[in-house]
Amino acid sequence: MIAPKSWRPYVTGALVGLLATASVLVSTKTLGKPKYLGASTTFVRSAGLIEKTVAKDHVENNPYYQSKKVKIDWQFMFVVGILIGAFAASIIDKSFKVESVPPIWSDRFGDNVVVRAIGAFLGGVVAMFGARLAGGCPSGHGLSGLMQLSISGFLAMAGFFGAGIVIAHIVYKSGRGVMK
Repeated sequence: MIAPKSWRPYVTGALVGLLATASVLVSTKTLGKPKYLGASTTFVRSAGLIEKTVAKDHVENNPYYQSKKVKIDWQFMFVVGILIGAFAASIIDKSFKVESVPPIWSDRFGDNVVVRAIGAFLGGVVAMFGARLAGGCPSGHGLSGLMQLSISGFLAMAGFFGAGIVIAHIVYKSGRGVMK
């Protein structure tokens, strides 16, 4: 097996910085948005697009969807671009692989695809609930806040990393696998 080529951290960091600068310019100058990016409502609107195909009246009468138009817009295309970019990057560095159950999950919880799917679904529910409760995407706040050198962005990212470390130790702590 050929070892995947790794991205050089300084080059990657510089490219992310250029991409962030370009995205700010595109979203604020070209698209005329008053604030930088923010795609937190995209997933809810995407659900509305899907729901509209089976229950059009429900979507049209739903107060949330009346305030947030159900449409394909720049935010939706931004999220699609993230998926395409991640796929392209994994192809370029030869790290792309199809796996139903990642090794770290398998080491801790076994190879059952259904258990992994339920865990992923519940994790997504918790993440979306948190984003909706916060009134937006907290990780987006952290990332865009860091790019703007905002103190709240630094605090948000510190909280995310701290909570992530604690939760990873709780979930993956065992006598085998990566976390020992």
